[in-house]
Amino acid sequence: MKKDLVGARHGIFAVLGTVLALTLSVPAHAAPAGPSNAPESQITVEVLAANGSGCSPGTAWVVANSDNTGFRIRYSNFVAAAGHGVDLTSSRKNCQLGVLVKVPAGWTIAVATADYRGRARIPTGATGRQRTHYYWQGSSESSRTDATFGGPYNGFWSTEDAAPALFYLPCGQQRVLNINTELRVDAGTATTTASMSMATSEGDVDTLFNLKWEQC
Repeated sequence: MKKDLVGARHGIFAVLGTVLALTLSVPAHAAPAGPSNAPESQITVEVLAANGSGCSPGTAWVVANSDNTGFRIRYSNFVAAAGHGVDLTSSRKNCQLGVLVKVPAGWTIAVATADYRGRARIPTGATGRQRTHYYWQGSSESSRTDATFGGPYNGFWSTEDAAPALFYLPCGQQRVLNINTELRVDAGTATTTASMSMATSEGDVDTLFNLKWEQC
């Protein structure tokens, strides 16, 4: 998993862990470098379900890339915060999304990488944590990302989860990708409020799933 921190003003530590449980019975392939072939007809993606304190109705949506290389999830109110005067329930926010990816006939897909981006304000003595777990409906394959950020830090953050092998969906099947994300902030010994979000004011992608294609 790759992790980038942009805009840090002081030192920062990060403890990163990624657990990959890849046990699908469908064929696996080494993740290829470079662009993948994609169908000409536009794929469609749709949020079928959104639950959790980080994605109340209408605050999470999905958009397919115009070149069919992936899709983006945008959040407008996914923020965790902790510190003096902040309600304790605000320190942990989560979102469970069910995203249906409709694949054109004659093609199948695999998730190659997932990029997560946001903004954090973490003073000295505080920590922030991002956890994401995604899996295809009806499969035992899953990918987990766990990243911890320590202060002092004020700026944008990003992590990347790259699959070591590609697991393609069975041809002719449309399945839901379940995506569970949690943000958690611990004020610790900090004297000011700490916060971490999946949203960026500059309009950057909050979550990007990059796809690889194969013809059936």
